[in-house]
Amino acid sequence: MKRDQSSATAEGMALLRAIEASKPAGKRICYDPIARSLIPAIKFILGKLTVDSGLYGRFAPGAMEFIIARERYIDDFLIACLREGLDQVVVLGAGFDTRAYRIPGIEKARVFEVDHPATQAEKLKRLKKVIDPPPGHVGFIPVDFNAQTLAERLPAGGYDEQGKTLFIWQGVTMYLTPEGVDSTLAFIAGHSGPGSAVIFDYFYTETLRDMKLKSTRRILRVIGERLTFGIDEGEIESFLVRRGFRDVRNADGEELKRLYFTGPNAGRTVSKGVAIASARMGKAGEQA
Repeated sequence: MKRDQSSATAEGMALLRAIEASKPAGKRICYDPIARSLIPAIKFILGKLTVDSGLYGRFAPGAMEFIIARERYIDDFLIACLREGLDQVVVLGAGFDTRAYRIPGIEKARVFEVDHPATQAEKLKRLKKVIDPPPGHVGFIPVDFNAQTLAERLPAGGYDEQGKTLFIWQGVTMYLTPEGVDSTLAFIAGHSGPGSAVIFDYFYTETLRDMKLKSTRRILRVIGERLTFGIDEGEIESFLVRRGFRDVRNADGEELKRLYFTGPNAGRTVSKGVAIASARMGKAGEQA
């Protein structure tokens, strides 16, 4: 992302959620009733035409299916964690995420949306069209990671390091350096209370090497975002255990298809080479 520019990919993800939400209840995988209000009308119309025509699917087979299944999977994980009891939810690289405003019960937890100042300012500007003022359970933490750290900014915004917390880290790791991923995981592991958890999506390293991604990389470079980080296929558990996590679960394209793409959606293909990982803090055998 360019330094003083709102994230174009954040807007793109909201657009795909809005398109999926426009489908009948029996045909949609995820439902974000707020997303359409965050997208300019002309962009929604053109985006929907591109998706409905099949052009998007030909350019990036299974990509939209992964994106909307990712939304649903993380929604489901968040709902399960809320039922168990959470003090806080931290949305890292929040972009145009709307979970703080549409997930039942989330208002009982404190929610912190963390993002680059430019993206966060644009999101708040658009959000005011439907939610003004923002609800009291949501805090906005602008962070310029070129000059600031989570350890500095989150506690200053009211984050409780002893609280049971879910960290949602969606659509971010693939744009970071290995050092950036490690520093974020180190903060999560060292600055959250018992029973805390993290959920994030990631590319397989093998996928990043695939020449089929060349056109996607070219587009991302134009808008100032580059695919830079991946984890070897089959290595997510050892990767997270070495960094202080336990109870690692991994949902790849096949698992997402099994969970969500049934009935009228059975014919839809989900991208391979991308997955969603979740884990708890602490070593195996520790109590939440």
